[in-house]
Amino acid sequence: MIVGVPKEIKANENRVSLLPVGAELLKLHGHSVLVETGAGVGSGFSDDDYKESGAEIIESPAEVYQRADMILKVKEPLPSEFDLIREGQILFTYFHFAASRPLTEAIIKSRCIAIAYETVQDDAGRLPLLEPMSEVAGRMSIQVGAKHLEKLYGGIGILLGGVPGVEPANVAILGGGIVGTNAAKIAAGLGARVSILDINLERMRYLDDVMPRNVITIMSNPANIRTAIAEADLVVGAVLIPGAKAPSLITRDMLKLMKRNSVIVDVAVDQGGCVETIRATTHEEPTYQIDGVIHYGVANIPGAVPMTSTKALTNVTLPYAIQIANNGFPDICKVNAAVAKGANIVSGKLTHRGVSEAFNIPYTPLESCT
Repeated sequence: MIVGVPKEIKANENRVSLLPVGAELLKLHGHSVLVETGAGVGSGFSDDDYKESGAEIIESPAEVYQRADMILKVKEPLPSEFDLIREGQILFTYFHFAASRPLTEAIIKSRCIAIAYETVQDDAGRLPLLEPMSEVAGRMSIQVGAKHLEKLYGGIGILLGGVPGVEPANVAILGGGIVGTNAAKIAAGLGARVSILDINLERMRYLDDVMPRNVITIMSNPANIRTAIAEADLVVGAVLIPGAKAPSLITRDMLKLMKRNSVIVDVAVDQGGCVETIRATTHEEPTYQIDGVIHYGVANIPGAVPMTSTKALTNVTLPYAIQIANNGFPDICKVNAAVAKGANIVSGKLTHRGVSEAFNIPYTPLESCT
């Protein structure tokens, strides 16, 4: 199989979908690798690094798409890439379809095979290709939240951990999954008072056991959310329904309960967000204010630390990419059920229920397409 790695073109996206050693391993399995020139530079890898690993360096993204049987990316294709995608071509990347009807319709129209990192799910219910970026995004949510609480960036002007004699900030985290847990670790480590709200009591029992004493768990419901955000200096949205649009837990009306110049970091923005007033922003212009509350809506938070993020991501995606290349589609679905769950769109058919429900587009069982 010919595997193509185009350069990411999303604003300030410096990750790359394949390390040079990944190209070497794909070659060992008998596959060819095409890498667009400069694709790895943002993560610290030169064209020469890829050449030494056996990859062919390609000057244009059009040629990568035209020649490759499978495209490996980090972020979803952007409109300028839609017409480059070929019928029957495998695209293996983060898609987050439920956040974008235009993207969903474009991929359906292309008749490609879209396998989404974020819905690959193993037998234990884990999302192995989402977890490492959720870990990065969760930890960074506190880092960027703390920065935007500084007066210089429009915030309240509060230090997250306080100092002796001065109370710390209050942090409310909506969701106790991978993002929420990692956010809580960092916030607690800095000395903040942290509340994690979740609807899974077993998960909260676990978090209550492993978290330090400055972290408390609270059952998530509208009343408790209103109380938590009213007290919070920083709110982190960390809600995930795999492949589906995130529920809107903080409404526009709730903003008036929050402190003026407090901060919301909605990590769920790439799935539509769990804050009604959130919209996707970029690293260049990450925030905006509504009703005196700072909203941070960057949809590719891990892209700010590409040397860490690329390694963490490719550690988990490469074994799956090799399996897909070795087996092809649809045979990979017969030998790897986790990859089958990642197939969101196949040859013009929508094969993920969550996306179907988000846009009221007909759902087709994967079995009918393979």
